[in-house]
Amino acid sequence: MENKTSYKEALTNKIFSITSQAAKELDVKSYVVGGFVRDLLLKRDFKKDIDIVAVGSGIDLAQKVSSLLPRKPKVQVFKTYGTAMLKFEDIDIEFVGARKESYTEESRNPHVETGTLEDDQNRRDFTINAMALSLDENNFGALVDPFNGIGDLKDKVIRTPLDPDITYSDDPLRMMRGIRFATQLNFTIEEGSLKAIERNKERIRIISGERIVDELNKILSAPVPSIGFLLLHQTGLLDIILPELTALKGVEEVEGQKHKDNFYHTLEVVDNIASNTDDVWLRWAALLHDIGKAPTKKFSKKVGWTFHGHEFVGSKMVKKLFERLHMPMNQKMKFVSKMVMLSSRPIVLSEDVVTDSAVRRLVFDAGEDIESLMTLCEADITTKNPNKFKKYHNNFKIVRQKIVEVEERDHVRNFQPPITGEEIMATFGLTPGREIGTLKEAIKEAILEGEIPNEYEAAHKFMLEKAGKMGLQKK
Repeated sequence: MENKTSYKEALTNKIFSITSQAAKELDVKSYVVGGFVRDLLLKRDFKKDIDIVAVGSGIDLAQKVSSLLPRKPKVQVFKTYGTAMLKFEDIDIEFVGARKESYTEESRNPHVETGTLEDDQNRRDFTINAMALSLDENNFGALVDPFNGIGDLKDKVIRTPLDPDITYSDDPLRMMRGIRFATQLNFTIEEGSLKAIERNKERIRIISGERIVDELNKILSAPVPSIGFLLLHQTGLLDIILPELTALKGVEEVEGQKHKDNFYHTLEVVDNIASNTDDVWLRWAALLHDIGKAPTKKFSKKVGWTFHGHEFVGSKMVKKLFERLHMPMNQKMKFVSKMVMLSSRPIVLSEDVVTDSAVRRLVFDAGEDIESLMTLCEADITTKNPNKFKKYHNNFKIVRQKIVEVEERDHVRNFQPPITGEEIMATFGLTPGREIGTLKEAIKEAILEGEIPNEYEAAHKFMLEKAGKMGLQKK
């Protein structure tokens, strides 16, 4: 269905007129499709990529476009998929031949055949991504919108072009994508489509962890990530993907004592942190900061509900979760694990008298990540009691000020011991062994406790005294 409205004026980038010329020379029809068209109609900043469909060979069109561009950019060809890509003005432009697809049950990789523009639009995931703008010189900028995607954009609805059960069963990643678009755009998933996700949720198991995490990262990077996680939970996908999170859901009551629902609390924390940072790994830390509470939950008649050691247990769970989903097992995982491990420390500190030694230990353990940790802990305050909320945040200001003062004086953020192991060995004529570790640990503890300043002379004097008590003699 061709829409009478023309978007010719919006296709100002030189790539569109050159593609039009190249398509004319090859005698093929070409269209810009997908996310670029959607974002153009939504008046959103488009991502740095454009998809162009040729009713013919996408590879031939890419090579012809390159020949007409200044500097003739290199064309990357992916013969297996019948696609080609080139870069122009920092924009990645992908060319593909119009195709129709058929799927088998075991895989999301389709059997592909050459098709018409209609076939190509039929295979798209959602109506808002199935619109095309013609690059033909006779109707340049005309909108081809067979499924009323423009109406769904106006109504803020996510809907599949064809039967949603077929769409999701064919490529189960589309279930995640639908939820991701609903989160990013603050759209509603059409009811029939939402129920189809629930019916097809088990199909997500054929999707690789990397693909799932890519969508989770995009949901977490949205302005209000909880929209997506509530939809993942509602459809049953979250139980399969992140059972550690759904295990937090629910409130138990024993002898009139309840604990808060840690699942909904977690989503509040994630939304709070999303309003303070773009760091997706700190957002992951917020999402996982309480996962240790499900396995550590106990009821005691004396104190009620407890979650002793949940930070330690949670930090260990982070590693297993990252492994299961094939997430990066590098500094990113270590950062999230560390944030989970330390997540309660500033809160405990803010409830008590803020001592220098407690702050020194916090800065020592958090190191360069102290600011991220404080941001996470401030996001963790979700009490609806205005007096409590104010008290916590005022106390956090005191903790932050104390961190600045202690760091200026004691320099423990990137702690390097004033006395090295080599110097200890040379001073007492020792070979590597337990005594060196004992002395180094004693010096570190003395500095963190404020018994001595973080300076060489004071540490050297302390070392001699401690060594004497251990029966070590200076060489």
